[in-house]
Amino acid sequence: MRLDLAGLRTAPAQVWGGIRLVPLVRDAPVPGLRLHREQYGEGYGVVDVAPHTVYTSYIPHGFVADWSGAGDAAAYGTQLRGEQAAASTSARVPVEAVPVRVHRRMARRQGRRRLRFLPLHLALEGYLALHFGGPAVAWEEWSQRALRRGLSPRVEEAYAGLEVQGLGDALRVFEIHPGQCGLLLYTADALTAAFAVPHPDDYRALHATLVHDLYGELVHHYALLSAPVPDFVPRLDAAAVSSTADLRAALAGQRAAWADFHAGTMAAGLLAPAYAARTVHRAGDFTLLRFLPAFRPRTENHVGEAITTADGRLAYLKTFRLSEAQTRRGHLLSTLAAHDWSLPRAAEALGRSEADLRTRLAGAGFAALLKHRPHAPR
Repeated sequence: MRLDLAGLRTAPAQVWGGIRLVPLVRDAPVPGLRLHREQYGEGYGVVDVAPHTVYTSYIPHGFVADWSGAGDAAAYGTQLRGEQAAASTSARVPVEAVPVRVHRRMARRQGRRRLRFLPLHLALEGYLALHFGGPAVAWEEWSQRALRRGLSPRVEEAYAGLEVQGLGDALRVFEIHPGQCGLLLYTADALTAAFAVPHPDDYRALHATLVHDLYGELVHHYALLSAPVPDFVPRLDAAAVSSTADLRAALAGQRAAWADFHAGTMAAGLLAPAYAARTVHRAGDFTLLRFLPAFRPRTENHVGEAITTADGRLAYLKTFRLSEAQTRRGHLLSTLAAHDWSLPRAAEALGRSEADLRTRLAGAGFAALLKHRPHAPR
């Protein structure tokens, strides 16, 4: 699949220090679907995703997709409580010890026409589960742990939005445009996250949740270390404007140029690549799915989740930009899986020696999967 922002247009960007927010505006809401927030408080969540497998992370809230036409009928503020200790597949966030809340599945029906899902965690769990089972063939290079347990546990790190310098202030002071249904977030003019919802009222209700989302290493570092980014100020040719109609035409031209520049340049790393998508749930005319990139090193790589309409339009979108290290891990795992986890064949595909591939696997944090080789006697 490819991400298409048809039905969404970019409004003028707003800048706060190293943060640039580009509003996404709909001329008309997506009919038949609304999103609501389900509040869980400040704490870790444990999600049972499969027998003997759980996902743990900082999960402050869930979203409820409602296609019943009831508008504001979805539950708000539900508190889920409980405790569970288990080995976990986890996305870790550096926060203090807090209560643990237990959830069943990433996406779960709540009645006939409502679906609760955990925003962004749905996408991150897809990345963490990438080739989670480990080697399918008992090659002699792999340890018994790799053959018996695969990649369990799989752990990655992310940052809560509260840790991203300037993000909270930017979300608090920036103007919400009429018809705004989302935004694109840049730090140091690197696209780091995209968010879109079906209705402007949904966005106003969910705007503040962005500061509680998870963000990648690049977002945190760029926001902390970058200088303020320049604002893009339109410049009209005064000599070409002699009437109100001329002014309207000049403004329309600037808006079109901004949209073309944004889609073709600033957001090209998100919109141009093809993604591998997996359907999570079908609900009436809507499909909830999550997607993974091709894991090309030294390029932008985003994971995400979306709700699409019957004709393929995006009703909901949330993305997470992977760090270069996370991209390398995904690339290594995908290459190994494509070659049946044979180290010699995978090394040949990567244009490297088997010894070099072993070094790369160890550097990526997969050393425990490899069988220990004793040093040759001197």
